[in-house]
Amino acid sequence: MKDLMGLMKQAQAMQQKMADMQAELGSLEVEGTAGGGVVTIRMTAKGEVRAVSIDPSLMNADEKEILEDLLVAASNDARQKGERLAQERMAELTKGLPLPPGMKLPF
Repeated sequence: MKDLMGLMKQAQAMQQKMADMQAELGSLEVEGTAGGGVVTIRMTAKGEVRAVSIDPSLMNADEKEILEDLLVAASNDARQKGERLAQERMAELTKGLPLPPGMKLPF
């Protein structure tokens, strides 16, 4: 019974740490770039876009499709960086927990 209570306390502590980490990911920012830096997108590690920067040289009606492609590429770059940051933080949080191989948190 004592082990069960200890396990429950660990689960509650983990739940609080996960909630804290989620809040932290909402404030951490990553930056994605495309086209050698002519397009930059800044977003939170949770995927909320905060800013878009476009080099004025791309403001040409004939290059509309290029600009659109660069925006998508920069957005994907930032999203991937945010996901990596979230995975790193989760690994720090779950370090030392006896999780089965391949199990990822949050579920």
